[in-house]
Amino acid sequence: MLEPKTYEAKVDDRLSIPLDVTDLDDLDLVRESGDRWHLLHQGVSYHIEVEEAHYADKVFVLRVNGFRHQVQLADPYDVLIDKLGLAKKVVHAINEIKAPMPGLIRELQVKVGDSVQEGQPVLILEAMKMENVIKSPAPGIVREIPVDVGSPVEKGQVLVVFE
Repeated sequence: MLEPKTYEAKVDDRLSIPLDVTDLDDLDLVRESGDRWHLLHQGVSYHIEVEEAHYADKVFVLRVNGFRHQVQLADPYDVLIDKLGLAKKVVHAINEIKAPMPGLIRELQVKVGDSVQEGQPVLILEAMKMENVIKSPAPGIVREIPVDVGSPVEKGQVLVVFE
């Protein structure tokens, strides 16, 4: 199993800097307050402020001596996955939304021609006396809504069709 000892920091999608864990241990880095840090490296002083931290994506926006930089960290696993071509997101075309259960259409929150974003509510389906918000699984443009408010639907019935 790989042990993450060497990292890669990509700064502003331009500069790639290899970072070794042993080098990180030797840094003269001091927290000034909250998200503010002071770094002394090879005789040069750096004032660093963390503006944004997206830990799950390993993306950080830092202000270093007044200049804003985006830093993407990658551990050996990330580098391997990227080299294997597995890091690319696959986007599946979504042509329609089907009813996940039988129920009654209570409210339509979009109309034909509307542009919707991923996660945007498109309708409310009542099932077993509970209202279920049905959301768009992907961005798209509504081409057809073959159901009406108040109409019953069966599981698997098409509710919304996208272009």
